[in-house]
Amino acid sequence: MNWKFWNRKKDESKKKKSTTREWVDAILFAVIAATLIRTLFIEAYTIPTPSMERSLLVGDFLFVSKVNYGARTPMTPIAFPFAHHTMPILGTKAYWDGVKLPYYRLPGLSEVKKGDVVVFNWPMEADSPYYRPVDKRENYIKRCQGAPGDTLKIVDAQVYVNGKAMPTPPGSQIDYKLTTNGSEINPLVWKDLNVSFYEGNDNPTMTADAARKLKGFSNVTSIKPNVSPKDSVDMYSQPVFPNDPHYRNWNQDNYGPIIVPKKGWAVKLDSLTLPFYQRAITVYEGNKLEKKGNDIYINGKKTDSYTFKMNYYWMMGDNRHDSLDSRFWGFVPEDHIVGKALFIWMSWDDNESFLHKIRWSRIFKGID
Repeated sequence: MNWKFWNRKKDESKKKKSTTREWVDAILFAVIAATLIRTLFIEAYTIPTPSMERSLLVGDFLFVSKVNYGARTPMTPIAFPFAHHTMPILGTKAYWDGVKLPYYRLPGLSEVKKGDVVVFNWPMEADSPYYRPVDKRENYIKRCQGAPGDTLKIVDAQVYVNGKAMPTPPGSQIDYKLTTNGSEINPLVWKDLNVSFYEGNDNPTMTADAARKLKGFSNVTSIKPNVSPKDSVDMYSQPVFPNDPHYRNWNQDNYGPIIVPKKGWAVKLDSLTLPFYQRAITVYEGNKLEKKGNDIYINGKKTDSYTFKMNYYWMMGDNRHDSLDSRFWGFVPEDHIVGKALFIWMSWDDNESFLHKIRWSRIFKGID
């Protein structure tokens, strides 16, 4: 008689897994672990456009912290792993928006501060033709220039918040009008000073430091910022937010003042304020707003004010004359915030030869 009959079930459960099963289990564990890390702790991000130059360059690979501001829990939970909004090659949606969860953010180390370089979902993809859920909208990276409740104004390309000039990042650049005595600037000088030329723009784009160095060249007779004058329409730029007749003379270099909405702030609604806040009230906070003559109705009730449910931020690129930012499409709601840019772990220059493509000096460089 087998006195170990009670161990039969236990022994049978110890059968060795097949190689296929082991691989499936390993892959499943890796996918779940990587997804949790990307969602709750840290995620890689690539700089695709020059809107942050020269603070951040096209080809910089960053790590973005979800911990600093608190990780945002998934709002569109059914999605293909590691694909943001579109499936590679196929070009189809990488998510199913039949299930949506409310916005919730875990406790973080700090709030978004002015001067932080922030990754967020682009709010304008709530519109046609995308109609994407909040967490599946395109990732943008800009610098926070205005926090909830701030009054922001731009005077001759200088940002002022609550009446005080904001520090200009060392890598910030704008266009300059440059004239010479007739002799051309050596192309190597442009490269050494990291001066950029963009399609459709004859003016060189550079940092203030580069402009100071160029000013000392014997063949340079004049160099000054190419700033759009106050109360003038900038013919080289698209209309600025809120693109309303009351503010038709605002431009990208002379703008405001404008108040950034804050959670709990009650704004008086009239013909002057509604252009700024209507999108936040309807698109971002989900209310129905109607105008009947001079009267305003929100969710069917006549009102002359609105109290905001979320905090908002004002984001701008350091490359001030080549950045699609809050000056053109307005506020970033708090539920669109993804994380804080920490440091560059790799930098790749497609314009250089193979042996010089890696920008070694930028590897593991912190983001100021």
